[in-house]
Amino acid sequence: MNQEKFKIVILGGGTAGWMTANLMAARWKDKNLHLTLVESPDVGVVGVGEGSTPSLQNFFQEIGVKDSEWMPKCNATYKNGITFEGWTSISGFERYCHPFPSPIDVHTFPKFDKNCQLRRHSFDVEAHPDRFFLGSYLSQNQRSPKANYNFPFDHPNGYHFDSGLLGKFLRNKAQQRGVEYLQRHVSGVKQKENGEVSSLIFNEEELLEADFFVDCTGFAGLLLQKTLKVPFISLDKVLFNDTAVVVATPRNENDVNSQTKSTALKYGWAWDIPLTSRTGNGYVFSSKYCTTEEAETEFRQHLGLLDADVDVKTVKWKQGRLEKSWSKNCLAVGLSQGFVEPIEAMALHLVYNSIGHFITEFENGNFTNQNQQRYNQITDRAFDGVVDYILAHYRMNSRRDTDYWRDNAENQNITPSFMAIVQSWLGASQNSLAEEIKKYDTGIFFPLVSWQILFAGYGVFPPQENIRPQSKRNQSVNMDELEDFIQRCGSNYGSHLNSLNSLR
Repeated sequence: MNQEKFKIVILGGGTAGWMTANLMAARWKDKNLHLTLVESPDVGVVGVGEGSTPSLQNFFQEIGVKDSEWMPKCNATYKNGITFEGWTSISGFERYCHPFPSPIDVHTFPKFDKNCQLRRHSFDVEAHPDRFFLGSYLSQNQRSPKANYNFPFDHPNGYHFDSGLLGKFLRNKAQQRGVEYLQRHVSGVKQKENGEVSSLIFNEEELLEADFFVDCTGFAGLLLQKTLKVPFISLDKVLFNDTAVVVATPRNENDVNSQTKSTALKYGWAWDIPLTSRTGNGYVFSSKYCTTEEAETEFRQHLGLLDADVDVKTVKWKQGRLEKSWSKNCLAVGLSQGFVEPIEAMALHLVYNSIGHFITEFENGNFTNQNQQRYNQITDRAFDGVVDYILAHYRMNSRRDTDYWRDNAENQNITPSFMAIVQSWLGASQNSLAEEIKKYDTGIFFPLVSWQILFAGYGVFPPQENIRPQSKRNQSVNMDELEDFIQRCGSNYGSHLNSLNSLR
């Protein structure tokens, strides 16, 4: 950069905008630049609770914020993983947990991998993932991911939090770091002759010029979609859900789950996200298969609130991504970049990954567009890998009770990478599952173990009538010893509720 301050404007607040501001301010604290975030005073926040992956833990560590500083202010709880209920009709696989990876897994994953291999070859062995991972044990027993002082391994954790409160907290931290904050309504965008954005136009013809702009305007996509005309690649034929009805309910005063719960319903699935102040609930569904009124009625029945006087909000979205996230002198982050439904809580993971990768590429390219193409290729590949994994939840389901579930199971709008991974698991490919994941580079966010947990959790194995007994050559894992090992490790993690109380 030259001696004059390099000006970056982030358009849009919310969690994505303020994560961008904080990370740029932290990583570029010694650079000669000025950061401004512009937020419309008219944009509200719809949030009943949101979940994350452990990437949010990494984000807070990077900006120097401890759990005790932000979690109480955002009604946050710890998250060890996600439990899926009712996604398959196969007996014995009515539910399973997708836990976050743990250092303890180095001892248990090989046993899970071995039993999966045997079960896929029709041997009578235990292969349900819940019995092989510490994270599943902690989730099922409302344990904290924070180990007692005499045990050396904390369990990597995500969080549940109030997204509106988190945005406010991050705004304050960013302002403390010197980020300028403007509340303005943007009435227009000015461009240079080469198509780059030169400035934002506010009411009464006020202009804000900058060298680079970050689009965090959500589904509005003001800069990249509407101004630069970057095409949007829709996923509506791949992933059917486009709406959610959301409601808050009182939390259990005596205990707090340390997991998100995802329960399959007739036309989609319902989330249960525990906060310290309440429980966030939502029903994600496809409006092609039921009306909002029908979904709300089913959701109320699911929650036992059919006749209750509660405020139910509706949120609509479009699934897909931009053809490129970085175009000219603009970068899209968050919902303006793309959206894939929240079943694996990947929204902030994608935000953190996108910002972090951009900061690296932009700086390495001397704050020019030199590395733009490489950034877009890597970011697109990561997003598409997430889509494959999300698709697997629907394509592999064995429910046949509604057209919604039948159509998902028979959906032919799938990618070659997804088909290759499934065929490998089913034994219809010469390549192993690990080889296919590596070949298509789909394991950036969901590695081998995540795919194995999903397939095994759904009970995607040869049918029970084809099961054969173990032989001396094909001995399975001693499950009693494994279960004892996990329980002994799990005893070193205390109550989730006590852990949260200690933060206050």
